[in-house]
Amino acid sequence: MQFSDVVTIYVVLVATLSAAAADVAPVAESIRVEATRSNLDANGRPLPLACSWHCGHFRDPACAGWRPAHQMRLIEQGHYLLPWFSHPPREDDVSSSPDDFRTEYYRESIQRARRLRLPITFIASQWESGLSDEPYASCPAEENPNVVTVDGEILKKVSPFGPVEPWREIGAAHTDNPWMRKLQQWYPDPPLVIFVSNNEHHKLRWYEVESSRRYLEKYGKGKPDGFKRRVVAEGWITRYRALQEGMRAGIHNPAWKKNARFIGYNAFGPEFIGRWGGWIQYSLHSPGRIDPSPLMWDGGSPSYYTHDWNSSRDDTVWSPQVQFMNLVFMKREALRLNPQFWFEFSVWDGYHTDPVRQKKFPSTRSVYRKEGQQYNPERYAGFVQFGMWLLRPRAVRDFRGWTEPWEDQVDKNGKVVHEGGGPYFMALVESVDRVHVHPILRQWWRQGRLVPNRAHKHPYQAAIPEQWNKEDRWFLLDTDVNPQKYPWTLNQRISVFALALVQGNRPDRQWLVYAHSPHGDRSGVRITIPDHRQITVDVSRAGSFYLVDERTQRVTPGVPRHSSFNPLVSSPAS
Repeated sequence: MQFSDVVTIYVVLVATLSAAAADVAPVAESIRVEATRSNLDANGRPLPLACSWHCGHFRDPACAGWRPAHQMRLIEQGHYLLPWFSHPPREDDVSSSPDDFRTEYYRESIQRARRLRLPITFIASQWESGLSDEPYASCPAEENPNVVTVDGEILKKVSPFGPVEPWREIGAAHTDNPWMRKLQQWYPDPPLVIFVSNNEHHKLRWYEVESSRRYLEKYGKGKPDGFKRRVVAEGWITRYRALQEGMRAGIHNPAWKKNARFIGYNAFGPEFIGRWGGWIQYSLHSPGRIDPSPLMWDGGSPSYYTHDWNSSRDDTVWSPQVQFMNLVFMKREALRLNPQFWFEFSVWDGYHTDPVRQKKFPSTRSVYRKEGQQYNPERYAGFVQFGMWLLRPRAVRDFRGWTEPWEDQVDKNGKVVHEGGGPYFMALVESVDRVHVHPILRQWWRQGRLVPNRAHKHPYQAAIPEQWNKEDRWFLLDTDVNPQKYPWTLNQRISVFALALVQGNRPDRQWLVYAHSPHGDRSGVRITIPDHRQITVDVSRAGSFYLVDERTQRVTPGVPRHSSFNPLVSSPAS
């Protein structure tokens, strides 16, 4: 090869890379702008971003599709992702991942994120769980952050009445360590750094407070339930904010320190309000505040899950779609308490491959399939989009088990033994992309007003506190294919989930109607728009959008319909 050939190849390569960088720049800029946009922006709501809990942080190559390197490739292909990494270990953590694997996992992707000026996210388990381990677990009772019983026993669950300083200490340990300092060197100026906690460590419940020595010493026995909920909530606000103060103090880089945000899984709700009388035991509501989370956290990620361990499904009254209608007024209240609260939600279809768990808690997909139903990425997309357009979150975070592969795993006979999560995640990604790339949907996401259906009450009506019993909680539109007799019971099937957004004023109103049909595509479904009229439309499993104009009476598709659902699934090796 002559020198001139080498020069030509080099020039072509540089031009190709420059073109690729130019192509990805607008997407990266949009991700950055939307991630940092204020909830109070004059242009309207920030557009959503896609992300996951699965970090691909173990060495199994089948999980490579979840790793940051593949995320960066998806962004380069034009997808609107909020990049996520596994939170690096504290200095005293024991990990099976050697430093060379960690370097490979982090360095190139974090530096790529720097070149694109992307926001980044770190996924962790429970930050406060270290408080129930040594050296804190064996501290004297007066210095112990865990529950101290009336008999002096120390339990491995944190207390809202214990000393505050250990919370700051454990917080600092998560950020003041060699790996976090190294990441700050590789990317010194991120526009946003989100730290996510799984937030499932054992805590003292409000109804257990009379088992706590500290509570009894301070307040005595026999206080009303409302008092107990209030003092427990105030205790958590103080301690979780101290933990986050410690994490921020442990950050060395000024840009990271300034741009850090701390959010918790299920740090929002309760979405199950009214489903049964016992919901109150799992709530910390008090007069003027349905939930203390906006004062405890910078953001929350409630679970839009069809759990395998209970009867929730995506096609019944006990469903994430119905439960999340409760969160509409709660989100409004959260933004009043904390205007910069980062509201996202986590979504799971109940799939798992654990053979032991399968015996007790069958995977939700397998339950549907035994009933002769099809559960595929198309159905997952329809389900996800209902939650998206109901609440318009900052991000949608897909949940997968930490060993779930990206692509299907087959045995020597070609039988699928583990379904890959990649196609389902990409169905979510496409749902997010659609909002960004379609001007009509983009404008409706920012400016549309959700339409309540006041013809019926929400089916969850057990023990609703008087302060909130007049809030709009029902947004499902009436259709001719759903049960016609009210009130509905928890196990009743819902054939079509439909909602509407509205803009303008009479007689020039316009509506965006979204509907999805979990069991399969349906033709000629009659949907009633409150305070307007009935329309007849086709509804797909993957979700359908329609624009309705009051003046012209026209009903038109909101986005182009595709003949088939085939989300782009990039190979992690591509």
